[in-house]
Amino acid sequence: MQFLKNRFDYLFRSTRGLTLVAIAVVSIVTAIFGTLSGPMVEWGIKDITVRLLGMKLVEAEREGRIIMLYHTIAMTVTAIEVYFITEMLPMKRHEQSIVNGTITVGYLTAVVFGLLFAYWGHNFTFHGLFLVGQSLVFFAGILLTMALNPWRKEYRLEKDSPYVRSKGGLDLERMAFFVMSIAMLVSATFGAVTGSFWGNGHETFLGEDLIRMPHKTELQKAIIGHLHIMLTLLAVGITLIVGRWVKFKGILQKIAMPLMVIGIIGTTAGALSVVWLEWAHTIIYVGSTFIMLAALMYVIYAWDTLIKEGTAGIKKPGFFQKMGALLKDPLKFGPGWQMVFMNFTVSGVGIFMAVKLTEIFRVWPHREERIILTGHWHILSGLIATIILMYFADLSGLKGKIRQWFGWLVIIMSDIAFASVTVFSMKRLFVTEAEQQSIVNWLMLFTDIGLAMVLVALAVFMIWRLYDLFQKKGHWANEYATERRINAEAELAEQKRKLEELNAILKEVSK
Repeated sequence: MQFLKNRFDYLFRSTRGLTLVAIAVVSIVTAIFGTLSGPMVEWGIKDITVRLLGMKLVEAEREGRIIMLYHTIAMTVTAIEVYFITEMLPMKRHEQSIVNGTITVGYLTAVVFGLLFAYWGHNFTFHGLFLVGQSLVFFAGILLTMALNPWRKEYRLEKDSPYVRSKGGLDLERMAFFVMSIAMLVSATFGAVTGSFWGNGHETFLGEDLIRMPHKTELQKAIIGHLHIMLTLLAVGITLIVGRWVKFKGILQKIAMPLMVIGIIGTTAGALSVVWLEWAHTIIYVGSTFIMLAALMYVIYAWDTLIKEGTAGIKKPGFFQKMGALLKDPLKFGPGWQMVFMNFTVSGVGIFMAVKLTEIFRVWPHREERIILTGHWHILSGLIATIILMYFADLSGLKGKIRQWFGWLVIIMSDIAFASVTVFSMKRLFVTEAEQQSIVNWLMLFTDIGLAMVLVALAVFMIWRLYDLFQKKGHWANEYATERRINAEAELAEQKRKLEELNAILKEVSK
């Protein structure tokens, strides 16, 4: 019993354990439901999955199932980012515990009952429990926002702090996390209000199916704005997290954090105002530019730090020595590279498409434009997932050749897949439909190989973590012991601060 208790405590009472559980959930969901689309259908894998698991798939309900699946994955990824935030940002121990506990119960409830409702018949009790799970995730967001409050006296920075602060001492990095959290709550409310009209003026649809419709209802526009901004905010969240990871500070952080705060506010306002404003996309472009500039500041700082640390013993390092230092650690190099790579596969394509929309893309068949949009969203979410995976692999203590193999495999294979999807989506620019088949075959092959290798790397990593969990003195035990020590020290410091405040009050009263 003690064996099980220790593992249960680690998995559900420690931040690293909760993160591991959430990544395992995403991995299992991706592995199972990924067999229902793409080449798996052609190979007959989908039919095997459906029969083995007893799924009830009605073709007319496909859009609803996909929406439910995306929401369950998105809430799990949100929970992962929340775990990272509560671990790395100073907050009271009881606040960390209640936020982590609430969002854990919330996303697990939503995942289990949401997928049961969508894929195994429509028991509306399950749908009700799915909504309960979503509500708990939302409530956890409120609790997190309160905990992140940058105006609290104990979280203000001193004048000599290397991190960016306002004149009043406000921690602007914490402010960016705080604003992002508020934006997530506002955007989630936007989607929830729209969802409440399902069956009462609003019907299920996929965003890419509406692109050629000249007239869209306000509810349809609201959903489009909701899905765009939520994915953007997840990207903002992981950018801030890895910035904290590399101790982002100095002049570049002083430039980046105000840009990030303005960008979050602007992009959120623009995405949600698509319901009312014809020029809402202009607001989005401006806000996104601020966010991208802030991310650029992070990349410059992170890579410059890697180069300086890697060439510290060399008086005048040459170009190749600097490149060697930069590429020495793929897990530290990877997040910045994926952000740069995103500009070629997501941002650049999106901007080019917006500029040439009427001249080029609206002349193409609807299916081609739909492919571009679908690939656009999936690549961005995939890049976010790889950055999360690299950060967690570093937290898990991967070292030596295993660290090198894992890091470079995730970077290279994911980029091959994403680049292939990008070329596939834009293929009509350089090949006609009659002559495209050979190119399409090769691109699909590269995509499948790239994604398959990333999934294999993830599977091996998760198997190792599972094996480690059964070891008496495995890495999990060190993580748990370290976290318990840190939490105990934090609680003692908090008690000391409260005693000092109480003594100050008693002195004032005695006077």
